[in-house]
Amino acid sequence: MTSTLKSLHVHAISMRATRGILKVGQLQFPCSMGRTGRKYIKREGDGASPKGQWQMRRLFYRADRIMPPQSSLTPLVMRAHDGWCETVGDRNYNRLVRIPYETSHETMQRQDRLYDVVVELSHNERPRIQGHGSAVFFHLRQPDGGPTAGCIAVSLKDMRTILRYCGRKTKIVI
Repeated sequence: MTSTLKSLHVHAISMRATRGILKVGQLQFPCSMGRTGRKYIKREGDGASPKGQWQMRRLFYRADRIMPPQSSLTPLVMRAHDGWCETVGDRNYNRLVRIPYETSHETMQRQDRLYDVVVELSHNERPRIQGHGSAVFFHLRQPDGGPTAGCIAVSLKDMRTILRYCGRKTKIVI
């Protein structure tokens, strides 16, 4: 395993850009960002990637589809009942929940493979503010490189390389 980096940097040509470059030390990888670009003040459903520094928290992966990525982050097997609450006003807003869940949530085991590897980021964590955005992750990119709903995304091949340099103290700077 290589040594962990303090930060990864997302660079875009403008605030509204949906594609950019993720710099990992001297390495560079194409990445996708939110469909409305980047914003300093994120709101639920706005489609923007939040500007700021976000610490990497938990690393989830689909054991039924891929081998665990090598990383200083401990890979956790994603379970069929894992979901993420996105309902403003819910006591579990922006938290991992067990599905079925009574309010609006995102299913973590997606069919489209975008969450075959997903890293939870610290956005809107402490303090957790209702309506300021949920489920901001670092995950896999669509095959066409299209935008995300507010996350940062790279290819599976690039994700495997990047995660080798990441640990609990690594931050993504957007």
